[in-house]
Amino acid sequence: MSTNAHGQPVGADVAGWSVRAQPSRNSMVGHYCRVEPVHVERHADDLFAAWSDARDDRDWTYLVAERPHTAAECRAYVEKLSSTSDPLHYAIIDANGTAVGTAALMRIDPAHGVIEVGSITYSPRLQRTRAGTEAMYLLMRHAFDDLGYRRYEWKCDTLNAPSQAAARRYGFVFEGIFRQALVYKGRNRDTAWFSIIDREWPAVRAALQAWLNPTNFESNGLQKTSLGEVRSAQ
Repeated sequence: MSTNAHGQPVGADVAGWSVRAQPSRNSMVGHYCRVEPVHVERHADDLFAAWSDARDDRDWTYLVAERPHTAAECRAYVEKLSSTSDPLHYAIIDANGTAVGTAALMRIDPAHGVIEVGSITYSPRLQRTRAGTEAMYLLMRHAFDDLGYRRYEWKCDTLNAPSQAAARRYGFVFEGIFRQALVYKGRNRDTAWFSIIDREWPAVRAALQAWLNPTNFESNGLQKTSLGEVRSAQ
């Protein structure tokens, strides 16, 4: 434990710390997908078609936005996404070159090296796929390896069980609940907080890389080893 001149306990020194850069607007390319800043002309029509595959609006229940129900509504929604730098929204492009979902880096705090991933809006074409996991990995890798951030956050409604399960699967650590943190869609939100910090990132990265390796999948696309099993074996 470190102490100051008064004998009080203080946090560990962060040697050589400097303000970090803002997230990049460059494309991030993996085995199964590409992640790039959302653009209305390139992505709106694809996203509308992909989101329209859902049988109902349940994937949007815990999002601030509502699902666009016409092509015009979708273009207006994507135009709004593309107009901000925090959140910085990315389109997730599948192996066919089609935009099939979005996610954002947000609450960007370069001075302290903290950043959040959120507004994750996966269409049925992206849910439970290698590309969906890889998109999360690419954004994490950008934050930690390219930009040198110290803390990567995930937050969701405490009632959103699938989101909490996804956070744990990716390697986030549950930190607690902020009660009555938000009002959205006229409802209260108690917010569950998760994070990955820089000293945890190497193990999280290794597990994700091992799971995403093409050798971990059968010719029909089925996984040989789950991400949880990979993590347990580390």
